[in-house]
Amino acid sequence: MLNTFPAQGSHQADKADKSIKDALWIDLLDPSDEEIANVEKLFGITLPSLGALSEIEASSRLKAVDDVLYMSTPSAAKRPEGAEATPPVGFVLSADRLVTVRFMSLPTFDAVAAKFDGTKDAPKSSLEVFVLLCEEIVSHVADILEHLAAELNRLSKDAFRAEDPRGRHPARANRILRGQLRQLGRLGDRLSEIRDGLLGLARVLAYSEQNACDWHGGALKPRVGSLRQDLHSLSEYDEQLANKVQFVLDALVGLIGIAQNDVFKVLTIVSIVGIPPTLMAGVYGMNFKNMPEYDWVWGYPYGWAVIIISALIPLVWFKVKGWF
Repeated sequence: MLNTFPAQGSHQADKADKSIKDALWIDLLDPSDEEIANVEKLFGITLPSLGALSEIEASSRLKAVDDVLYMSTPSAAKRPEGAEATPPVGFVLSADRLVTVRFMSLPTFDAVAAKFDGTKDAPKSSLEVFVLLCEEIVSHVADILEHLAAELNRLSKDAFRAEDPRGRHPARANRILRGQLRQLGRLGDRLSEIRDGLLGLARVLAYSEQNACDWHGGALKPRVGSLRQDLHSLSEYDEQLANKVQFVLDALVGLIGIAQNDVFKVLTIVSIVGIPPTLMAGVYGMNFKNMPEYDWVWGYPYGWAVIIISALIPLVWFKVKGWF
């Protein structure tokens, strides 16, 4: 889909070429080959493909050709259902217009598009549109990090208040721990995606500040500088959350280890408690003629008493040592 701004809202690709040429911002959402070819022909530029946007080397993500900046960054948006990764976003920025290439719907782009509603607050330059997009992305990422921090805090509290695995329902407690581990893994994965998005956007902003902030009298340079500071703060906050994820992960692994140790402790106690009665039963099970206990009137109760006492003595000893 091809949308152009401004005018009376957005324009579809089947509008006249003049509408596209006069546009300040051309937004290509999962574009067709025909739409890409049309834009490339009208403006003499080469639009990046999804494969080109996914390149990780800086020379592929940031370059300038004839005063046109070609920039791409990983997206911090939530991964689409069934996709292996979140598609990146491409920017083709010149002094006259901004062309964006994306392969998924993004609420930040919709928010900037809504500003082209005919009011006096509508962007006046391509660089201002680009800065607005970056501001919306930063604001959106900040909201995401706040949500993830709240979710991580709840998970941390639940982990340290989890049901005791040695209680009446150890199987249920183990299921809870496994569920918390999976949830923690999803949080760590999401934070990693956001970190990639923040680092990519920081590189894009630094490159645009170096090459484009003098356009239109440099009026937007303070906003770009403020954005870079916000990105630095968000990156530090993301790193703090990642460290907390690692802390909670270590705690959950420790709880699982304690649960496993309790199982082995129970097996150890049972095996040791069973050794003395087995020895006593073996002694009195021998068929020797001269065993005086066989002729006693209370020999049978005596044998049972010895077996029971030999089992109780280790239990008492383990209890005194605090094993259970």
